Amino acid sequence: MDAAVIGFVLVALIVGGVIGWLWASRESAGARQTVENLRLQLDEVVRERDSNRGAVSELAALKAAQEEREKSFQQQIDALKEAKESLSAQFHEIANKLLGHAREQFLEQAGQKFTQAVSPVETLLKTYQEKLQTIEKERVDSYGELRGMVGELRKDQGQVRDETRNLVNALRSSPKARGRWGEQSLRNVLTQAGLTEGIDFHMEVSVDTDDGRLRPDVIVNLPNDRKLVIDAKCSLNAYLEACEEVDDEKREACFRAHLASMRNHAQQLGSKSYWAQFGDAADYVVMYIPGEHFLTAALEQDPALWEWAFERRVLLATPTNLVAIARTVASVWRQEKLNAAAEEIASLGKELHSRLATMNEHMARVGKNLATANTAYNQMVGSFESQVLTQAKRFETLGAGSVKTLETPPMVEVAPRPLTKIASKPSNDEPPQIAAE
Repeated sequence: MDAAVIGFVLVALIVGGVIGWLWASRESAGARQTVENLRLQLDEVVRERDSNRGAVSELAALKAAQEEREKSFQQQIDALKEAKESLSAQFHEIANKLLGHAREQFLEQAGQKFTQAVSPVETLLKTYQEKLQTIEKERVDSYGELRGMVGELRKDQGQVRDETRNLVNALRSSPKARGRWGEQSLRNVLTQAGLTEGIDFHMEVSVDTDDGRLRPDVIVNLPNDRKLVIDAKCSLNAYLEACEEVDDEKREACFRAHLASMRNHAQQLGSKSYWAQFGDAADYVVMYIPGEHFLTAALEQDPALWEWAFERRVLLATPTNLVAIARTVASVWRQEKLNAAAEEIASLGKELHSRLATMNEHMARVGKNLATANTAYNQMVGSFESQVLTQAKRFETLGAGSVKTLETPPMVEVAPRPLTKIASKPSNDEPPQIAAE
């Protein structure tokens, strides 16, 4: 039985009990009214119960229909699940087949493309490997050659060191050797600057004076028969001793002695007055010092040494300074030669112009004579045609002519071309000008 029906029954029993109790107690008319009201309510409840009973029946029918639909839906869901599982299995099977086939095709195509892409790289790598092998071989060979060259260099350095030691000993012990070394260094500087021995400069030129014979190391020829005297006999013993000294005080004393030696030599050069012995010599003599460090050491002891020597008409020159001087001299000589060539060209031009002017006069006379001859020829042709040819043709008419025919000579109508571009008459200071066509 439905719970709602049971509820209504219980309510009816309760209401009936209440009504019985009310009647049993015989209460007043108000109670009876209450009973009547309760009875009416009971009737209403009964009616509602009957109505609810129909609704419960409908609800049960709807519930049964709902359960039937849910059962149908569940069956459809189960069928769909089975179809899904079947389709999924089929899809997986097809997908696996397609994927396997596609993978095989992809791997095959990828392998082909990879081979195509890698083939140039492989070729390039092989080329690089061959080049690297070649470079490595060359490096090994070069390293062997370098080791040999280093060995030779060490050997040469040892020889240079020995020769330097011998040179230092020779310069210190033999003034003559020191002089030859200075002269050779001076010769090298002058030739490297572009001067030629025997033409631009001369070595060991002697000149006799009242005080004896002077023998400068080099005389450089300058333009306009000027001379530049260079001496290369500076003593370097004190400097060489200073380089070998370990004690600072002794080394400083040697440098002071080196300065004194250079000042003494400059004083002697100034007193010889080379510029007076060679009439066209420069007003100073060049004191050549065969190394920058020799002069630097002296200038560190006396920064005014240069000015002091120049006041005595002695110019201190190292290889760097002398190269600049020699190149300047070479440049002056080149300019002098260019000037001489320009003067010669100008002289040749004047002579050529004069000859062209003379030729022009001859051409003018020839043209004038040609014009006169042309006029005379035309006059002769006219006279021949009017006076001689007419009479001569009568021989042909009378049958006394030869096999040849008398023709009238042609007139010469073209006159000689005059020179129309002759410039105006030049002044006395300038050669005649001829304008070229």
